[in-house]
Amino acid sequence: MTSPLLELTGVTMRFGGVVAVDDLSMHVPAGSVTGLIGPNGAGKTTVFNVITGFYTPQNGNVRFNGETITGRQPHLVCKAGIARTFQNIRLFGNETALQNVMIGCHVRQKSAWWMPVLCLPQAAREERAIEQKSLSLLKRLDLMIYAGEKASSLPYGAQRRLEIARALATDPTLLVLDEPAAGMNPQESQDLMRFIQHLREEFNLTILLIEHDMKVVMGVCDHIWVLEYGKLIADGNAQEIRNNPRVIEAYLGEDMSHA
Repeated sequence: MTSPLLELTGVTMRFGGVVAVDDLSMHVPAGSVTGLIGPNGAGKTTVFNVITGFYTPQNGNVRFNGETITGRQPHLVCKAGIARTFQNIRLFGNETALQNVMIGCHVRQKSAWWMPVLCLPQAAREERAIEQKSLSLLKRLDLMIYAGEKASSLPYGAQRRLEIARALATDPTLLVLDEPAAGMNPQESQDLMRFIQHLREEFNLTILLIEHDMKVVMGVCDHIWVLEYGKLIADGNAQEIRNNPRVIEAYLGEDMSHA
């Protein structure tokens, strides 16, 4: 078995009297595409927020690449090698596509903030390198035609890819995708499955995704974890999850045989 790149042990997250995540233990093997699914309100995005440092759990531990990252601030989690996208696209709408990706690159910037102000050669060289890296990412994700366009003016699918390009600019080991197929039609969802596999192979990534589109989940994930009311109710491969009675019941009897 491949060693886990990410491991959650006994994670519990409460908001007042509401237990959003209840004693969750799960792991994500290095090099895998792993899914986290469950009905609305199951606690999936809360788990992502715990992993990426937006929430600190009351109990439990998050380990990434052999180190405990529980409670680290989001920018430090990002520096450790975890990048994420959001269910609702969060681009800098008034900035160009190129500028959005360049912003992602700055998490690895070595020059101090004041160096560009003084026009120091080191800062200028690094800024040119960041621009070239960003242009390369736009090209690799088929976004070059939008490089000079405002992010808010891009087609929806291109905005989704741009958010992923900005995440890739941070040089992650683990890419965390929150409902990447949201708002997509069936053809776009099919394209997304190929795109996710392409990302894993070309960028040597491990991918963890939340997704409601069961065809995407079943078509792309090596392993799937299922939450209901913050509790883990099942895990396994696509076939095991598709036929699991507890999972079918959690989805209100939805026929998953066609997923």
